[in-house]
Amino acid sequence: MNIALKVWRQKNSQTPGKMVDYKLSDVSPDMSFLEMFDVLNEELSHKGEEPVAFDHDCREGICGMCSMYINGRPHGPETGTTTCQLHMRSFNDGDTIVVEPWRARAFPVIKDLVVDREAFDRIIQAGGYVSVNTGSAPDANDILIPREIADEAMDAAQCIGCGACVAACKNASAMLFTAAKISQLAVLPQGHAEHQLRAERMVAQMDAEGFGACSFTGACSVECPKSISLDHIARLNREYLGAKLASNNA
Repeated sequence: MNIALKVWRQKNSQTPGKMVDYKLSDVSPDMSFLEMFDVLNEELSHKGEEPVAFDHDCREGICGMCSMYINGRPHGPETGTTTCQLHMRSFNDGDTIVVEPWRARAFPVIKDLVVDREAFDRIIQAGGYVSVNTGSAPDANDILIPREIADEAMDAAQCIGCGACVAACKNASAMLFTAAKISQLAVLPQGHAEHQLRAERMVAQMDAEGFGACSFTGACSVECPKSISLDHIARLNREYLGAKLASNNA
């Protein structure tokens, strides 16, 4: 396959960026998208040019690092797939592929295709944990949890924090990410004790980070590589409303 690439290059967050054209030949359809970038960077290194900076770690669709906006879609044209799981057979010979970083004020560009997603970490630090002292770890069957509740918590816990939901949203909202992190704890008995405080703190931190408002278009769930349901956003809204009504800030 012969591929033309238009890649966003930006030296740092203070320097204006631009699209740069590259051409690759003899690209194997069985290559992953990141392996194709490895080939590009090897060619650039041989020419004495600076390689394209991009995030990656596990390359197994687990870590959420491989955040690329490909031809106008987070993680590319395939549904339920991260960039590292995307293969070049999803494209045609002679295609032009446009690759950009996430576009959101809360995700400033560090370099090229790498963005700073520490805003997600700060949302988790604000309340995405269970702080109740339960003593030593209980046996697995000490706290009986119905299967449907456990499945719902696990569905929310699948979120890998890649930021595709933010990139897909026209308002750059982080509601799906925040909702998933709230749901994975709120539905379980261990997390219920502080569920109202958790919702209030995490939503406040989300707003402080500069993410936009949710308009419930559903693009976030469609582009999410783990297909996190919009039902979790509905739960977040209920948890947050209950927290505000019960607090002195109502």
